[in-house]
Amino acid sequence: MKKVVVTGLGAVTAIGATTPDFWDGLVSGKCGMKKITRISVEEHDTTVAAEVDEAFETEVSKYWKKRQLGVTTATARFGLASAGEAVTDCGVDMTTYDGSKVGVIFGVIDTVYEDAELEKKNNFTLKNMPNGIPALIALKYGFQGPNFSLSTACASSAYAIALGKQLIESGICDMVVAGGTSGAVSHDTISGFNQLLAMSVNPDPETAARPFTKNRDGFIMGEGGGTVILESEESAKKRGARIYCELAGASATCEAFNLTAPQTDGIGMAISMNKALEDAGIAPEEVDYINAHGTSTSLNDLYETKAIHNVFGEHAKKLAVSSIKAAIGHTLGAGGALEGIACVKAIETGIIPPTLHYDEPDEELDLDYVPNESRKAEVNVAISNSFGFGGHNSTLVFRKYNG
Repeated sequence: MKKVVVTGLGAVTAIGATTPDFWDGLVSGKCGMKKITRISVEEHDTTVAAEVDEAFETEVSKYWKKRQLGVTTATARFGLASAGEAVTDCGVDMTTYDGSKVGVIFGVIDTVYEDAELEKKNNFTLKNMPNGIPALIALKYGFQGPNFSLSTACASSAYAIALGKQLIESGICDMVVAGGTSGAVSHDTISGFNQLLAMSVNPDPETAARPFTKNRDGFIMGEGGGTVILESEESAKKRGARIYCELAGASATCEAFNLTAPQTDGIGMAISMNKALEDAGIAPEEVDYINAHGTSTSLNDLYETKAIHNVFGEHAKKLAVSSIKAAIGHTLGAGGALEGIACVKAIETGIIPPTLHYDEPDEELDLDYVPNESRKAEVNVAISNSFGFGGHNSTLVFRKYNG
């Protein structure tokens, strides 16, 4: 079976509009939370979000023409900016590369208009087509392989990466551009998650998202886009590409349990991790770091902790486990890609990003959550968990590439 490697990265987040800025922000403990500016919050319980700064528009304009961007929503542009960076980062020369062997898969929950965009008069159907993002990427670069978007809630971009791996292993593609995007700071989204009691109502941006702590009260919405370039080892070596690491394993499962609640005691989460490790041929004891789904909700953090104990046994106490959602918010459809990138960078740099705002421990949550400060450590294997509404779960396993 073909080995799949990572050769390009792109990220747009509330703490940085490029991968280097995103990573520097993570390891330095930067928090992207602030008072919501996109909408009036007078009628909402939640008043904080991790909004992307308008500076990202400069980044997206490096890769797409103004006319092309005119048929997109801001949500789509988050994804396009990350894709443009990732394709540039991988260094592929499309004048010599076979475009028919390049696929594009993007996790998109929706690309609906922001409230401010709804006030404009130039809105039309093409602007919010979910398949518009992969289509525009293909049009720009001449990627003629499989091209589609998918939606599996908060696991959307992780699913995209998992399917990209399969397309390469099967020989259908030599390269896959896989990512996701989310721009969900709107009246409908904020009020909807408040009705589910899933979002924090803490008005302090510096402490609103507190994964794995005793007094956590929900997640904070985040915006952004993330893209990884997956490639067969053979293709990457042939063109002399820089290889970040190997995507050794992936899972894509459904709990078939409840539309919004995770399966009791994290059984479905454990299945996702076990299947991904089995796919990678990696024993639990080989894993050094877990980038947790870690939403800061009562059930997710408890059940994910139980699932980690279930899968890793005694090794669970030796693992570093952190949630970057305390820094960039819950980026929904982009989360799997952005959190996967954090795993790739942890392997590359030997630095594990922290769980910010970790104050009072919860006696039921007893893992090493890398509180508040990043940590130097050798990371040979890192996994990223993405667990979405509908019971859609995905785990990605990244391994240091040794040639």
